[in-house]
Amino acid sequence: MWYNNILETIGNTPLVKLNNIVKDIPATVLAKIETTNPGNSIKDRMALKMIEDAEKSGKLKPGGTIIEGTSGNTGMGLAMAAIIKGYKCIFTTTDKQSKEKVDALRAFGAEVIVCPTNVEPEDPRSYYSVSSRLEREVPNSWKPNQYDNLANSQAHYEQTGPEIWEQTEGKITHLVVGVGTGGTISGTGKYLKEKNPNIKIWGIDTYGSVFKKYKETGVFDKNEIYPYITEGIGEDFLPANVNFDVIDLFEKVTDKDAALMTREVCRQEGIFVGNSAGAAVAGLLQLKDQLKPEDVVVIIFHDHGSRYMGKMYNEDWLRERGFLKDEKLTARTILAKKETTEIVTIDCEKTVAEAFNTMSTLNISQIPVTQKGMLVGKLEESDILAALLENASVKSAKVEDIMGATFPFVDLNTSIDRLSSLINKDNSAVLVELEDGKFDIITQYDIINAIKG
Repeated sequence: MWYNNILETIGNTPLVKLNNIVKDIPATVLAKIETTNPGNSIKDRMALKMIEDAEKSGKLKPGGTIIEGTSGNTGMGLAMAAIIKGYKCIFTTTDKQSKEKVDALRAFGAEVIVCPTNVEPEDPRSYYSVSSRLEREVPNSWKPNQYDNLANSQAHYEQTGPEIWEQTEGKITHLVVGVGTGGTISGTGKYLKEKNPNIKIWGIDTYGSVFKKYKETGVFDKNEIYPYITEGIGEDFLPANVNFDVIDLFEKVTDKDAALMTREVCRQEGIFVGNSAGAAVAGLLQLKDQLKPEDVVVIIFHDHGSRYMGKMYNEDWLRERGFLKDEKLTARTILAKKETTEIVTIDCEKTVAEAFNTMSTLNISQIPVTQKGMLVGKLEESDILAALLENASVKSAKVEDIMGATFPFVDLNTSIDRLSSLINKDNSAVLVELEDGKFDIITQYDIINAIKG
């Protein structure tokens, strides 16, 4: 048996029991692995449904252009369907989204316009506003508007809900979903509650988003809105697809907990997932006291980890945001293991002979060069030797005549991996900016010494 095109492979994703990461949860926890969809995310389902509904209603005409504001996954589903069905795609997204997501959309032939994150939805620069303007300006175009297009929820009512009900043989007691557009949780939840009104539908929200407070108070509080890092969940407005009557409660998860849990799902379960899956697991763990041993929890794993290689799966990115415990050596820990010595520099006006004498006396092979106290370059033994071989009289020349570019600067949180990559044939050391505005130096010898312990 074969499929006629890639769109026929959407759906019927596996349900997999989680073991290690949920060992403290007194319930059976099953993950719906939506990464097995051809676009590696759950958004393939609603993207195709929105297109098919628009074709039937005549909103999307042959040869048309699909224009959408998307964080990447919906765009992937739309772009994939557009290729098969013969449409063009223009997507707007925010500068918060990972580079991998944007690159993936462009790989499918879509045009991608990156817009600023930290502006109001109605701001003409926002990715919502830009996509709406393009829809008005581009002939024969159609904007799916995944937030307010109820085909989004309907796709999950028709597909995701029935799949989960059948796969659990009707034993599901709780559904846990990260909420962004609201289509997945609302459509799936509606179907499941029709089958069994006692099933609890739990939405995972993020700090900086309006959902939780609105559900609990009915108040849309603009003071709740501020920038956040977590991708794929939370909003600063109320999409039509979020059915608050279906959702029993919202639980907020911090950016840090979501990012670190994303990595833990991969490390503990061997399932390579994206940021919203990490947020959902973190939220479920926060709610574990509400569960009993006989409960059967289904948690949606929306998308694939490959879209987050530059973020949640990048230790330097995590460390820059203070998310990662300092288990690996950093510039700070390497300097702490190093003998404290005064950093010697030489002024660029000094002669090469004076520089060489200083280096010989102190038994050092390189020296930072300053001009009026500012670092402007470096001098290494190899620089002096090369210059002398060319012209013996160079020893009376100024240091600035033969110095090289200054050593790379790093901060105290820079990882050993990054430090090692910076020390190479062009740079025998790196300079570390200290908290008091001064600097220290790390050489390859210092790194080896720190590793040896």
